[in-house]
Amino acid sequence: MQYSYRRPRRKIVAEINVVPYIDVMLVLLIIFMATAATVTLGVKVDLPQSTAEALPTDSKPPLIASIDKQGLYYLDVGESGDTSLTAQEMSALVKAQLVADKDAQFVVKGDGDVPYKRVVELMVLLQESGVPSLGLMTEPVENEK
Repeated sequence: MQYSYRRPRRKIVAEINVVPYIDVMLVLLIIFMATAATVTLGVKVDLPQSTAEALPTDSKPPLIASIDKQGLYYLDVGESGDTSLTAQEMSALVKAQLVADKDAQFVVKGDGDVPYKRVVELMVLLQESGVPSLGLMTEPVENEK
């Protein structure tokens, strides 16, 4: 008797192995989650490319947009510097100043007790009114002895 050993024939599997695709998908998911956490929204502010210096004395002074503790707006223009303004009045006044002087400089002066959100709202209001760039006014730090 002669025995012959025959291997059983395997069936051909016609399915796609999806395990590598799942691995790639999970890596991409982690990358997207990490990058989405670092993306933030903000107000565009043009920052100087060098150290901050005082404005030259021969140039005209900047227009100062202020917000006080109560959240009232002020714009230092002529005699209306101490009159509170609504958001619409502030926007109209800023647009008028830009029509009169397209190179007018604007500075935001916020009270130290005003929430940051209110200062940003003022900055957005100025940006929507057409102000191309603005600065933030601060007081110098006093040296404590």
